[in-house]
Amino acid sequence: MALVLLPGLSNLIEDISEEKKLPAQVVESALREALLKGYERYRRTLYLGISEDPFEEDYFSNFDVALDLDEEGYRVLASKIIVEEVESEDHQIALAEVMQVAEDAQVGDTVVLDVTPEKEDFGRMAAATTKQVLAQKLRDQQRRMIQEEFADLEDPVLTARVIRFERQSVIMAVSSGLGRPEVEAELPRRDQLPNDNYRANATFKVFLKEVSEVPRRGPQLFVSRANAGLVVYLFENEVPEIQEGSVRIVAVAREANPPSRSVGPRTKVAVDSVEREVDPVGACIGARGSRIQQVVNELRGEKIDVIRWSQDPGQYIANSLSPARVEAVRLVDPEGQHAHVLVPPDQLSLAIGREGQNVRLAARLTGWKIDIKNSTEYDQSSEDEKVAELIAQRQEEEALQAEAEARLEAEQALRAEEDARLRELYPLPEDEEEYGAEDADEESSNEEPAAQEGTATATEEASEDTTEDVVAEADDEDGAR
Repeated sequence: MALVLLPGLSNLIEDISEEKKLPAQVVESALREALLKGYERYRRTLYLGISEDPFEEDYFSNFDVALDLDEEGYRVLASKIIVEEVESEDHQIALAEVMQVAEDAQVGDTVVLDVTPEKEDFGRMAAATTKQVLAQKLRDQQRRMIQEEFADLEDPVLTARVIRFERQSVIMAVSSGLGRPEVEAELPRRDQLPNDNYRANATFKVFLKEVSEVPRRGPQLFVSRANAGLVVYLFENEVPEIQEGSVRIVAVAREANPPSRSVGPRTKVAVDSVEREVDPVGACIGARGSRIQQVVNELRGEKIDVIRWSQDPGQYIANSLSPARVEAVRLVDPEGQHAHVLVPPDQLSLAIGREGQNVRLAARLTGWKIDIKNSTEYDQSSEDEKVAELIAQRQEEEALQAEAEARLEAEQALRAEEDARLRELYPLPEDEEEYGAEDADEESSNEEPAAQEGTATATEEASEDTTEDVVAEADDEDGAR
């Protein structure tokens, strides 16, 4: 068969490569697979309405497509095994036929033949299949490249530029490094800051949350302005002591999108110093608040409390409720991490915070359940009775859960034991093969202790069908324009 011409093939590959930010070799490979898939569809359509599709799933595994960029075309090739008597014309060829052109041919050899169909025979269904497969393969390659490029970034915080808006999401352009092409990333509504002004071409620092695939949209980066990791990054860049290691961030609790508009975004950061002479809180705040102000400005005025971490849970809880003044902290249930915090009446609303935000963040920061109590009205004996009931209830629930887990574990053990017994009585085919392989290994090791095992690796080139109408249609559209 003659070469099927695809005018402008080289330019097409270059254009796709530039548009999709993919290497030319990757585009060529995707095009070959798509053309092969189109060829497969062409072969299957020959049986439509006549008989059942005779082709199995891997029937075309011995077929391939060769692109000729110089002459701008392609060929469909089939690898066939030389046999005495042909049973499958797509996979075998008669020795007598091959000997007409190669007298030294032998049975078992493989020959590659050109089986390209005529351009006119290649139907529109095959062309449509080629187009769909090409688009899918390019999306797959984009996803792989994006995952490889962004998944293992040492620095998960990127500079992003606003491109456009889709529903409630902001689409931004990000790059993994200097000289790397920009890639689109989505900033969902829940990850936006209420004080941000997202206008076209505005730039922001964003935290890379994940790389995933969205149905019908392909690979997508998801970034966040509300993630606590962004706060950590900003402090690390503004505070030299954190970079040097003399000050460390122990925990961060952030509420970037409060449940009510009357409450603004707020963050609590617990810090500690490795060196005694270094004040971790002062280092993070800086002279006249210069360092923390830079962080606040980047977060568009978000309120940030920097508190000192302590090994003493009581002291840590008291610090976490800053700026409220705490009189005492009672660890009423250390095992269940439950504490009562006593504050003066004038500090009650400050400790709780507007709509409970201050105590909510303190609980997240410390990991303790915190109850704020008025110190002048606190009745220790009655509170201890209530706590005792709660402890008894918690212990009962824990005991029931432990009992259920133990029962489940025992049932699984019994099931595994019964499965093993049944497999001994009624071995499965894979068990027999395994035992047979073990016996064969033992015999061979007895006969040849130093025998080496050979491993044959069969490489299946799973290609996908083909057509050139992808380009032909593209050329028609260009001409129409």
